[in-house]
Amino acid sequence: MSNILRWSCLRRCSAVSALALLLSGCGVTHLASQGEPASSADEDARQPLSYKRLPPIPYTPDAWPEALNAEVFLPASPNRSRRPAALIVHGGGWRNRGPDDMRGIAEQLAAQGYVAVNIEHRFAPGYKFPAQLHDLQQAMAWIHTNADEWQVDTQRIVGVGFSSGAHLVSLLALAGSEGPLAEPYGGEQSRLAAVLAGGLPSDLLKFDDGRLVVDFIGGTRAEKNQAYRLASPERQVTPDAPPFFIFHGTWDQLVPVDHARDFYQTLIDNGVESELYLLHGRGHFASFLLRGGAIEAGIAFLNDQVSP
Repeated sequence: MSNILRWSCLRRCSAVSALALLLSGCGVTHLASQGEPASSADEDARQPLSYKRLPPIPYTPDAWPEALNAEVFLPASPNRSRRPAALIVHGGGWRNRGPDDMRGIAEQLAAQGYVAVNIEHRFAPGYKFPAQLHDLQQAMAWIHTNADEWQVDTQRIVGVGFSSGAHLVSLLALAGSEGPLAEPYGGEQSRLAAVLAGGLPSDLLKFDDGRLVVDFIGGTRAEKNQAYRLASPERQVTPDAPPFFIFHGTWDQLVPVDHARDFYQTLIDNGVESELYLLHGRGHFASFLLRGGAIEAGIAFLNDQVSP
């Protein structure tokens, strides 16, 4: 399996983005495990689809510890054929923020023909791992329940997230149909066909015992070592993992870039189709706010996997 290394500069930037690029340098490194990624010209040639956004809808069962909502974006469809869906999860250190942060990405996906499901999840420290993973598994069950109404092909559901949201969708993708991460709410209906993950904390044991991770897990690395291992996507990779598109800022101090590089290498070592898109001169938040073509390249990767 050969790697392709491609350098390019981002040419279309807003005034804010342009200033940031002047300060930090303008470069992208793109590593792909198989073949050339789709070009931006290919994306520009796509005919955008219209879509509608439904009001927030509860997706959790009535007896769930906390009622959680989802925004659903339904693309217009000229026929009633089945289409892919995207489960979208926001960042916020597992403890704050909300679906508003991911609305623009949800709109991009809906315009490309995905049923985009942009969800809330429970927060630490009130709810600790694996509560948030269980929320995502309930969201997947809910998508399956509504698949006929929304015309979703349940074999073509992808996961999209940034930061802690990328961590959660990655864990969901790697949980498998059996085992400790799949029980009691996972299984076959929680399978993802591909993942787009940005700013991903891939190995929680790499962090010092800081407040965010300790609050999420419920203890330090020494106290909860097995939980840290179970909650680390890189340590759950098998050859059965779905394809991954990973983007990350090279100046990320909150989640250092070795999380992305090492995770990518582990995927490649297991024969999993993957791409790594490095944003040079971006920190953690800048790699999301000033992400340039990362999302477009990521959606092109997802399109190659599920063909909307």
